[in-house]
Amino acid sequence: MRRIAKILGILLVILAAAALWKRDEIARLHAVLTLFEPDRIVQNFSHMDRAFHSVPIPRGDAPPLPLPAGAPFALPAWAQEWVAQRQITGLVLLQDGKLRHESYHLGTGPDDRRISWSVAKSFLSALLGTLVAEGAIDLDQPVDHYAPELAGSAYAGATVRDVARMASGVAFDEAYLDFWSDINRMGRTLALGGSMDGFAAGIADRAGPPGEIWRYVSIDTHVLGMAIRGATGRDIVSLMSERIIQPLGLESEPLYLTDGYAEPFVLGGLNMPTRDYARMGELFRLHGRIGNRQIVPQDWVMLSTQPQIDTPPDAMGYGYQWWIPQGAEVGEFLAQGVYGQFIYVNRRVGVTIAVNAADRAFTEPGVEAQNVATLRRLALALTVSD
Repeated sequence: MRRIAKILGILLVILAAAALWKRDEIARLHAVLTLFEPDRIVQNFSHMDRAFHSVPIPRGDAPPLPLPAGAPFALPAWAQEWVAQRQITGLVLLQDGKLRHESYHLGTGPDDRRISWSVAKSFLSALLGTLVAEGAIDLDQPVDHYAPELAGSAYAGATVRDVARMASGVAFDEAYLDFWSDINRMGRTLALGGSMDGFAAGIADRAGPPGEIWRYVSIDTHVLGMAIRGATGRDIVSLMSERIIQPLGLESEPLYLTDGYAEPFVLGGLNMPTRDYARMGELFRLHGRIGNRQIVPQDWVMLSTQPQIDTPPDAMGYGYQWWIPQGAEVGEFLAQGVYGQFIYVNRRVGVTIAVNAADRAFTEPGVEAQNVATLRRLALALTVSD
């Protein structure tokens, strides 16, 4: 009995030591498994750096892009109902660069750095556009030309253009509510400190040839990041800081979630206040120019916010990591992320809208159409009340 007790004691010590050694990994896994729980999701989305590896993106010393106060706009009853129904946490409405409305809900505030989810894809597109304009990246080169580790994967032969417009041909299950889907396996890789590069390079199956059919594949954006790093020999954080964040002028230092190798989660890991998301919308409303500085080439702004490939008849159009609503005029486009994150721009009426939310029902039929219709209705309401 003494020997058994001694062995059990040794095992307990080993298990305790292992638990202590893997404490961070266990905490991150628990964070992923409870990230979207009803009583946690709102606060989790404001404090993602508590659960995941993260890195700041230097904002520099320049003052933030001004958002001067405009005539106050009170949300109509129908908009208030939408805010409540869709679990909106932050809403910023700009018209002609002036702040018409700003409100925060469900216990959040203006300084909360809210998770972007796939709105981050549009930021990476802006960075890509600066490199294409300089000739550092050729849209028609295969991504494995810039990221050789992708040779032999499902991405081999897919061009930068294919990947940027979500036509990589890669088979990838984007079912957010399926624990075993590719998107959720990817999330667990991120949370447990694995390699996102390794995850992308390990994808072997194709759904079809590259360049032919649009399929929304989130990991495509990470592959764009790999191509950018390979083409420039630079890291994404410093490039994003120098080319987009600092010249734009944000009020708060953004965070990128990262994998265990400090590579940013470029497809969904930006964290910043709602006002700063609105500033990004303003940059694109103004054709990529702030004051006398052209931050993102105007040609790229136009190309990336117009359809670049056929999408299904019931879907929005897709440019280079930006969405285009059905029936949109030139200059109406949006970035969107799961759980209700949006940057909506309508250049014709001078409106930019930034939304953060924690909408667990975002996949239900009709929700996306409702959100787009409401953003359009808000833009019209601003012009009527001006």
